[in-house]
Amino acid sequence: MRNAEFGFPGPLRDKLVTAILNGSKVATTSLELEFRLNSESLPVPRERSTVVDSDNIPVGIIETVNVKVIPLGEVGIEHAIDEGEDYQTVSAWRLSHEKFWYSGEMREELGDPDFVVDDSTLVVLERFKLVEKLR
Repeated sequence: MRNAEFGFPGPLRDKLVTAILNGSKVATTSLELEFRLNSESLPVPRERSTVVDSDNIPVGIIETVNVKVIPLGEVGIEHAIDEGEDYQTVSAWRLSHEKFWYSGEMREELGDPDFVVDDSTLVVLERFKLVEKLR
């Protein structure tokens, strides 16, 4: 079973893990590019992953419900709301994600200090359910 790491260790991951464990976060978005660069397969329905906290300690098990790869410009409000971070608009959701994707940590992870997204950038939308709390 692979680990599900949300954001980078620190306050953002802690916030996201808390939202998963309390049931408010049931979706996430990743860059399709991340999977290609890491030679990782996309998640598939019924696949389970171990959610880890900022200390890399397993805190829960999630099961993928649905996965879609779409252009960033097609992400809708339902997905934004289901990310459990109190987004009221797609614009707010996108602004937050662009801030993360343009962070030094993410650009370093991608190996591209000038990385940018636009409406055609492919993103992976994953819906999941929490099947077990480990803490």
